[in-house]
Amino acid sequence: MTKTAKQIAALVSIVLVFALFNGCMYLLLTGRLSNNFSDTSQSKQIDVAKFLPHVPESDLARINSSLKLTDNLPKLDGAAALVPVYAAIVDNVYPKGSVTFDGGVFEDSNYYGENFAEDSAMQYKNTVRGYQAVVDGTTDILFCAGPSEEQKQYAKDKGVELVYVPIGLEGFVFFVNENNPVDNLTVEQIRKIYACEYTNWKEVGGANRIINPVTRLEGSGSQTTFESFMGDYEIGRKSPLAITGASIGFSFRYYMDGIVENDAVKMLSLNGVYPSAENIQNRSYPIVAQFYAIYRADNDNENVPVLIDWLLSEEGQTLIEETGYVRIN
Repeated sequence: MTKTAKQIAALVSIVLVFALFNGCMYLLLTGRLSNNFSDTSQSKQIDVAKFLPHVPESDLARINSSLKLTDNLPKLDGAAALVPVYAAIVDNVYPKGSVTFDGGVFEDSNYYGENFAEDSAMQYKNTVRGYQAVVDGTTDILFCAGPSEEQKQYAKDKGVELVYVPIGLEGFVFFVNENNPVDNLTVEQIRKIYACEYTNWKEVGGANRIINPVTRLEGSGSQTTFESFMGDYEIGRKSPLAITGASIGFSFRYYMDGIVENDAVKMLSLNGVYPSAENIQNRSYPIVAQFYAIYRADNDNENVPVLIDWLLSEEGQTLIEETGYVRIN
């Protein structure tokens, strides 16, 4: 064989190897991923700029509040899902100038509250760091879901007693890609999916796709609520191939419907009941969670109980409702 023929044969061999490799990758990954209904949102950052108090264009609920605080302002912090609630409290009850930023201006890099100045009445540390802040005394009132065992232990280790005041209701929801044909699951099916007893959507009336059950950050409000929801079921170890399948995730209703607003996902009905505000209020939806205003029992700021009482009044509950959540009473 001539030298030229050998070179041509070598090139043909290389092309065949690459073609075979690409074919295998298509069968293994690309083919599985095409139309696999996996565009669920595991963790989207909230756009804090949309909820800044005392900014006319902010997306905040506004009422005619009879309570106006002028001094000894309790410092407010909370979970991402509840930023619209406590930002609206500041907007309706606190004076202008009570929210301040390092450098004097707000920047879009504020993923975890970095831009709020230390003396600002509004902070944003999210759930995990927010629980630490209220225990450590750098936050007066924290707006969050119930604590994890680790967060309870942190307060106990610090010798701090926390007071939990329920101020609103919210539905805990599961969601999938909008193209997933599954619209409804039972509570038992959800638990078995996350226990990895069901691993393919066809087992629960869906397409022949692997199920990718997505969880959240340990200690976050949604993860803590999810672990409580699982009851006696243990969270299973999913297959490494699950990432090629169709995802299911979880969060709180208003965070998905009012904050993230991702049209590519849909919330599932559970036991045949859709998580609407009405079904959360009448408790026909099977997973209804309370969210709380949380403060230290030894906090001596006289305006902390004043603000808590106002939140439980008709005005405060109207603000909760106008924000998009469900009133507690």
